[in-house]
Parts: sequence; C-alpha cells; structure tokens
Amino acid sequence: MNQEIERRRTFAIISHPDAGKTTLTEKFLLFGGQIQVAGAVKSNKIRKTATSDWMDIEKQRGISVSTSVMEFDYGDYKVNILDTPGHQDFAEDTYRTLTAVDSAIIVVDGAKGVETQTRKLMEVCRMRNTPVIIFINKMDREGRDPFDLLDELEQELKISVRPLSWPINQGAKFKGVYNIYEQKLDLFTPDKQRITEKIEIDIASDELDARVGEQDAQQLRDDLELIDGVYPEFEVETYRSAEVAPVFFGSALNNFGVQELLDCFVEIAPSPRPTKAEEREVQPEEPKFTGFIFKITANIDPNHRSCIAFCKVCSGKFQRNQPYLHVRQGKTMRFTSPTQFMAQRKSTIDEAWAGDIVGLPDTGGIFKIGDTLTEGELLHFQGLPSFSPEMFKYIENDDPMRSKQLEKGINQLMDEGVAQLFVNQFNNRKIIGTVGQLQFEVIQYRLENEYNAKCRWEPVHLYKACWISSDDDKELEAFKKRKYQYMAKDKEGRDVFLADSGYVLSMAQQDFEKIRFHFTSEY
Repeated sequence: MNQEIERRRTFAIISHPDAGKTTLTEKFLLFGGQIQVAGAVKSNKIRKTATSDWMDIEKQRGISVSTSVMEFDYGDYKVNILDTPGHQDFAEDTYRTLTAVDSAIIVVDGAKGVETQTRKLMEVCRMRNTPVIIFINKMDREGRDPFDLLDELEQELKISVRPLSWPINQGAKFKGVYNIYEQKLDLFTPDKQRITEKIEIDIASDELDARVGEQDAQQLRDDLELIDGVYPEFEVETYRSAEVAPVFFGSALNNFGVQELLDCFVEIAPSPRPTKAEEREVQPEEPKFTGFIFKITANIDPNHRSCIAFCKVCSGKFQRNQPYLHVRQGKTMRFTSPTQFMAQRKSTIDEAWAGDIVGLPDTGGIFKIGDTLTEGELLHFQGLPSFSPEMFKYIENDDPMRSKQLEKGINQLMDEGVAQLFVNQFNNRKIIGTVGQLQFEVIQYRLENEYNAKCRWEPVHLYKACWISSDDDKELEAFKKRKYQYMAKDKEGRDVFLADSGYVLSMAQQDFEKIRFHFTSEY
C-alpha cells in the first residue's frame, strides 16, 4: 500500500490567464503518452483543441472556465494533474482545487512577470503550505532579464527561489537552456511536436563555445557563477516545506524545457500528505478509506444529464461497490461505476489510492462541496469555503414553458459552486451572486445549451452578501425585522444579509454588536 501512495503525484497548474497553463498541461500529456498530438488553445486553423478545455464555451473563448482532472503514468510515477482556470472570475474553483493537491506548478509569462492573479493564488498556497515550482514560459519571445524576473518572484510572491535551469539568450536569439539540476545542455529547435536534443557538456570546455557561440557561452559561465554565489544549494527538503521554489525556464508551446520540468518534478515533489479534519489529522497510509468532495461538474456527458462529484482520496484504498458512509447524510452508499478522468474522457476503475481523484456519479443532489466519505468514522474535512460574492443579478425565466428545466439547471449549476443562489425573503425573487461578470455569461450559455432553458438577467444594486449568526436569538430576530427587505436565504436555508452599500454594512455592524457577519460560508 505504501508503495502505491509513494508513487502518486497530485498537483495543480495555476497562473494568471494566458501565461500558458493549458499548453503546459497538453505537453505533459504528450510526454505521458496520453495524447499523440498536442492541441492548440487558440487557433482557427487547427481543428484539434486542447484536451483539458472540453466545454463548448472553453473552445470558443480559448480560456479554461472549469478545472479539468487528468491522470497518466510517467515512468514509475502515477501523475494526477488538475488544470485550473486562470481567469479571476473563476478563482473560487481554483481555490477549492488547491485544497485537493499536494503541490503546485505556477506558470509565469517571461515578458509580463508576476501578475495579480498569480499573487492571489500564491497566497492560497502559502496559507496551506503547498510547495510550488515556478515555470517561466515563453522564453522564445522577447522578454525581461532572467535575474530581474527572479528578483520580482521573490518580492511579489514572498518566497525564496532557486533556478534549476538557465536560459541562453532569449527571443529571436534564444539558443536553449542549461539544465543545472542534471548538468546538461538542451539546445533549442522550434518544434511544437518533437522534442529537442540534450547534450552532456562540461561548462568550461570549448565544445560549449562551438555549440552556442563564444559570447553566449561566456555569458552563461558568468551567469552560472553568479547563481552559485547568490542562491544557496538546492535542497529538496526546503522545497517540500514550501520555503524555496525551484525555477525552470522554457517554452511550453515549442515543447522546450517541459520534459526537464516534468522529470525533476516527479522526482522531488511530495507524495500525498496528511489531511486535516476537524476531529484529527488523517494520514495517507491509514488502512481505512476517507475522502472529500472538492468539486462537482454537471453534464460532463451531454447525453446523460447527471453530475459527477470529484472525490479526493485522503487515506487508504477506495474500492468499487464497497459500502461507504456519507457523513453529512448519515447514509451508507455503494458506487458501481467510479471513474477516472482524462478531461472529458472517462474510464471505470476498480480501486484508487490516497492521492487519487475519483469521479462519483451523482444522479441528483447526493453530494455537496465539502462532503466526506469514510468507512464509518465521523470525519469533517476543513477548508472548502464559498466566498462572499461581489456581483449580483436577479435571474428571471425567459421561457414560461420551460420553468422546470430552468429550476433543475439552476440547482445543478449552483451545486457546482460556480455561483451562489439567494432567495430574497421580501419579494421571493432569486438572486445569483458571483465573483466576476464572466460567470453570468457562462451560466446563461450553459442553461441554454445544456438544459434547454432560457434566462434573462435583471440588475439589482447590492454591495455584499454576508452570512449572519448570533448567540442572542432576540437580537437576531430584531435584526431580521429591521432589515427584512434585505434578508435572504441561501441554498442551505441559512440567513444572509444583502447589504446595498459599504456604509449600510458598517452601520449594521455597529448597531447590532451581538451579531456576527461572515464573509465565507464556512463558519
């Protein structure tokens, strides 16, 4: 059992939009033998789109809107990749995904450096002590000086870095990368499908001059000397304890520097780590199965209108057809067709080990995000919050003949956690709250295309939605009476206060001291 757990590597690829996450995922799949030709994320001429962007809206826009789960074997290792959306409107999906991984790869655009979304994601990694490797992408385009980039990474992401590969020039003059970790030279030939040649070379020899030219060879020697002087020796333990981030350079589109990253990653990345539950810490080697649901996706298969709940196995071994306890409902369940994924393609499995991600079919409202499955122990895993939304709209039915379809569509999409539904207690109208504008378009598109239902949005002026609680029932009643126009219930039936301005919210906090206002649903 320990051997199976040791060979698991479960990680997320995260970054700002357009830094090249999905392209990097495609190349990993190419090396893992899962796909023969890597697809393009944006292209009118190439018919093959990226494997991990499988929703129609993703293919049209050239962006990821939902986390995809893919797994493959690479050498002796079993790799589980979660390709996450970079766009800030889908940040919540990415935050949740980070609760289910043991490490992360951050992709940074060599010309743009660290961008806002990257900073936010790094904060989540820091909160959870998740080890990160940084891949500086697009070295075949004109960009910034590598040393400046390293300084910026340290300042902006507040983590020490250590380069494990180093570029020889960049842009049009880009000649390759020296792999410091393996002490080999990789020469660059732009090719999207083939892999470049590797040469073992002595840095001091004349052969280096012959290969890359005298000037670049001398520059490389000076840079490497500077790196050894400035940065401490690389130690695996400092990376695993999230103190140091190894840095690689390359071009994901041209397949360059990707295999070096993957080889080093599977070797140094941590195998599954312990998971904190409210009751105790769960070790991956424990014999009994435990797991939690971190994501729900509706309509992976358009022909079957069912949802798939993604379960991260935290300990033990998951087996098909075994009875497991659904802790929140207090029911025992068996799963006849658990699946493993290659984005949208899925295959039924008989067993899965700690670190794996298993898809469990959900025919209707069985699972919610954060649910726990065990072999009988009552455990509750922490850290799957819903954030307080910042944008709000009334959702109205645009086709009275299809109100049932709309109802079902809204319920299933809200279970995914892409947005939140509040029902105003004053006029009974439904309000959808999201983190970003783009989510409204995605919801409307999916309702129409997946549920055959039409909706229209109407403006509602709100500043913030916050959950409220109090130990003083009288005070809570008084508050609800005074603010009855602004009170709503969420999908779980909890009280939510819809403040229409920052001033109103701060006045309410002053006037009602015994009431607690919560900005995430986990309280």
